Amino acid sequence: MHELSQRYRDGHTRDTTPFLQTSVDVAAYAAFRLPATFAAATAALREVRDLRPDFRPRGVLDAAGGLGTASWAAAEIWPTVEHTEVLERDEHMIRLGQSLAAHAHSPALRAAGWRQIDITAEWSMDSADLVILGYALGELAAESRDTVMRRLWAHTDDTVLVLEPGTPRGSALIRQAGDLLVNEDAAVVAPFPWDWVCIENERDWCHFAARVSRTRLHRSVKGAALSHKDEKYAYVAASRTPGLPIAARVIRHPQIRSGHVRLTLCTAAGVKHVVVTRKNREAFRRARDLAWGSAIEPAEAPLFGLAD
Repeated sequence: MHELSQRYRDGHTRDTTPFLQTSVDVAAYAAFRLPATFAAATAALREVRDLRPDFRPRGVLDAAGGLGTASWAAAEIWPTVEHTEVLERDEHMIRLGQSLAAHAHSPALRAAGWRQIDITAEWSMDSADLVILGYALGELAAESRDTVMRRLWAHTDDTVLVLEPGTPRGSALIRQAGDLLVNEDAAVVAPFPWDWVCIENERDWCHFAARVSRTRLHRSVKGAALSHKDEKYAYVAASRTPGLPIAARVIRHPQIRSGHVRLTLCTAAGVKHVVVTRKNREAFRRARDLAWGSAIEPAEAPLFGLAD
């Protein structure tokens, strides 16, 4: 497990030695990373659902999908999903992914198509309503990324989601992917409009966190004592149809105290630090419900002093 973790942190690429080299590696990866990647994908897709309430994807294309984790998240968010295709180059991943999917509640997952495809090579599939590239962009050689992103956008009937670890490198890769998608005339749905500036200095980077509950097995594999962890992730969701507007998004854990809540928000005017006190009961109540990554709707803007 230590060697697997080191390989993951070292920033392997698909153009060099494979990250997961045996079926044992894949099983270890499933225990080590699957709960966290599922939580991050679910959190990001939930934001897409909230800002595109009209979106009812029927088809999902899960590129470099590994065990199909993002497909599971999509089926959780949208029961309308009827068919799923997972593209993955590693045969060990495909075998375990198929085995897991056979026990899924979703018919789309049980009947998913699994294609042994390297997304950096030439390939073509039927387009899908939702295309996902989860935790894979950083595995690609730099010269392959733009080509892969353009191909994914070409295969998207509606929306594409790109998800990366919430590290400075992951955030930079998401920024590059978002820039390319905007240049392809995509509308960024989440996390916020692409011209918003949501970092405060050169040491800052935009990322979010999803709370992951740890089972006894997961704690044992990770060598951890806590029953939960925060999975840090960065993402961009872009669509052929604009999403609902937002007034702000929470970009740090809210600091909840007995008499006030401190919020760090990304807004059209940049990063804002807001303190909400008990004196404003409605705002205080709403602020206590917010989490890192929550969106604030335009109608709520006056509560937090964000009105024009």
